[in-house]
Amino acid sequence: MSESHEANRWADEGTSLAGYTLKKEEEEDFTFDEPCLKKQKTSSACLGHPTSLPSSESQVLRNELNMTWDMMELLSTLTCVERWVCVNIITLLREENTVPFIVRYRKEMINHMDADAIRDVQLVFEELCSLAKKTQSVIQTLKKDGVLTAELEQNLRSCRSADELDHVYSPYKKGSKLTKARRAKALGLEVAASAVLNTPHTLDLRTWVKPGTEGLSSVEEVATGVEHILADMIAKDPETLTHVKTLCENSFVSIQSSVSKSALKEREQKSVQDIDKFHLYFDFTCNIQRIQPHQTLAINRGESLKILTVKVNIPDRVKSDFTRWCINNRWRLKTNAREDVHAIIRKAVEDSYKRLVLPFLTRSYRTKLTSAAEKESIAMFVRNLRQRLLVCPVRGCVIMGVDPGFRHGCKLAILSPTSQVLHTDVVYLHNSGQQKEADKLRHLMIKYSCTRIVIGNGTACRETESFFADLISRRCFHPLDVSYCITNEAGASIYSVSPEAVKEMPDLDPNLRSAVSIGRRVQDPLAELVKIDPKHIGIGTYQHDVSGGALKAALDSVVQECVSFVGVDINIWFLGLGSEGTVSAESIQGEVAKISPHPVPAVPDKSAPKKGKGKTCVNVPASFNPLDQTCIHPESYHVAQRFLSLVGGSADHIGSLVLRQCVESKVSTSSVEELARTVDTTPETLKLIIDGLTQPPGFDIRQNFGQADFKQGIVSMNDLRVGAVLTGRVDNTTLFGAFVDIGVGRAGLIHKSNITLDKLPVSQRRRSLALGPGERVEVRVLNVDTQRGRIGLDLIRVLQ
Repeated sequence: MSESHEANRWADEGTSLAGYTLKKEEEEDFTFDEPCLKKQKTSSACLGHPTSLPSSESQVLRNELNMTWDMMELLSTLTCVERWVCVNIITLLREENTVPFIVRYRKEMINHMDADAIRDVQLVFEELCSLAKKTQSVIQTLKKDGVLTAELEQNLRSCRSADELDHVYSPYKKGSKLTKARRAKALGLEVAASAVLNTPHTLDLRTWVKPGTEGLSSVEEVATGVEHILADMIAKDPETLTHVKTLCENSFVSIQSSVSKSALKEREQKSVQDIDKFHLYFDFTCNIQRIQPHQTLAINRGESLKILTVKVNIPDRVKSDFTRWCINNRWRLKTNAREDVHAIIRKAVEDSYKRLVLPFLTRSYRTKLTSAAEKESIAMFVRNLRQRLLVCPVRGCVIMGVDPGFRHGCKLAILSPTSQVLHTDVVYLHNSGQQKEADKLRHLMIKYSCTRIVIGNGTACRETESFFADLISRRCFHPLDVSYCITNEAGASIYSVSPEAVKEMPDLDPNLRSAVSIGRRVQDPLAELVKIDPKHIGIGTYQHDVSGGALKAALDSVVQECVSFVGVDINIWFLGLGSEGTVSAESIQGEVAKISPHPVPAVPDKSAPKKGKGKTCVNVPASFNPLDQTCIHPESYHVAQRFLSLVGGSADHIGSLVLRQCVESKVSTSSVEELARTVDTTPETLKLIIDGLTQPPGFDIRQNFGQADFKQGIVSMNDLRVGAVLTGRVDNTTLFGAFVDIGVGRAGLIHKSNITLDKLPVSQRRRSLALGPGERVEVRVLNVDTQRGRIGLDLIRVLQ
């Protein structure tokens, strides 16, 4: 079973994982001591320079939106990011700067926020822009239909979410059933409703009675029609909606799920597998404020399969407080009135709450929970993908990639240190004649001086691992010092039949291409994995339940970020790139060409990919600038040259010990802030320049991330004992915990309740930097269930 399927299998069982029992309400959360629903992305200290949106830009934005609320104020409120930081982020994004560029080269403008936080702001901004655009479209439609009033337009432009807009607009949609309020208005009762609010002492409902006319034939019918108009006004009033939301925030609002009657009937007739996956949610209740993202997604999935019925419970106290406030405050009659008029306003408030406000609140809560859960799921996916892409490459050795199998054999691919295919083959390790196959393996390993074996983690993985471990222990490959590792092969089979794989390896069987992909993803994970649609890499959970567009945008963004920070060897990368969800060589060239004043080396003519729209390949420059091989942006080259002159160094000595000593000596006698003023730049830019000048040639940011673990022995799950302390590597992170490969054939789960603040390094004590794939950890075995293949672990510490 692949890790992604395994994660989903555990996820469907909620928080009873590895021996934990489900509580009605969960307290733990990855935010640790931060509020559950609000997370501050930026530090309280002002690390940058507060600015305001240029007046022209601000006016353009106001004209584009044409809403009653201020974009930057609302954006700041929704994202918990200071207003001035929001202004800078939006300004930079509207100037077409990429997120990686902003994070690396505009630190002081964004208060040192990370890429995930920037994307959060960008996403909310795009949602608000989309809301404003939809509002404008709705207003034009209503104007064309002749039903737009000044009050209705004001209510529409005051909406702060798609739910609110739909709530106000839905009664006027074409094809929708005529609402009770609109029917009453069509009978001319709007004047009577206005009189109830403004001049109740003059109102005489008998004057509106028209015997024989439906809806006006009696005083009771007239009163009912007036109540419907007032109920609609109350439910659409922004101030009233804000107040009822405040009442809910201060009350115990819960979400409840139970097994549906239809599911119970079907249970008797067919397989119970799908139904029983949701058994933890057959009688589930949780505070809206405390429900976990994976629980929300599981409940949504159960509801869509008609296995669960779901409802939101709002306490009766909210209704009584709302009714009292409406009658005594917001909708209080302006003059004394008879009891029958008081009865009208009271019934209107009660009807509005039950028929209009309560359904709106329920929809709003469900939408917010789903949106928050999707965002958290995508954030988890993004974090996992980033750490998977940035795993340190294994360089300088020949590698054998192995795609394990039983009946069809194990597919082999021997790769050179530069990922060229040297040999491919198929061996049958799990049938008779194993000695013959072992001799073939020994011959191939010695012939190509291959010392590393990479085994995919799919079918027959552990049997194949056991076979190689036995050969290594018997020194069959002597004099070579051979070791092996297991790698996640998710997506390899899908890639092997893709047009890109066919173009890159036209003469190879698809099964052999899988072996090549498995080996290359250890040699250079980033270069190989960008060829695969990120959702097929086997990371995260519920990726099929979240918005496909939002997921793709987030994943494409993190791929761009990783490529940007690592850099590109265009002579290797151009092969096979360019599928949907991946990065193409021409797009890389286009991005580099756009931000750099220096020409970019073109892809060799013999393999040049087709030019993308708006992208051009440029000629190889005649001159070489050593700064081009550093993280320093071309816009700061003149500052770097001034700094080099100040420390007495030369660009030809970048990364050398001599230049490093010169820089360290200067920084030790003067602070970075003083030096920044001397060379006329910001401290943040100077720090980046210092990094670029002092990092050794060929510096790779991935050196800070662990490599694949190569080993020579094997441990069985039966050897595990409760209390045993082991080291392992995080293989996948989900919304409910982290799966860790401890080398026993089945990943163990550290439930999120065991990932506590004190066990994480200071740099990882934020939601966006919790455990991620590739990190080495020390764990303690809590329980072992060999029958169900489950291992419960406790995190001891993260190994640096």
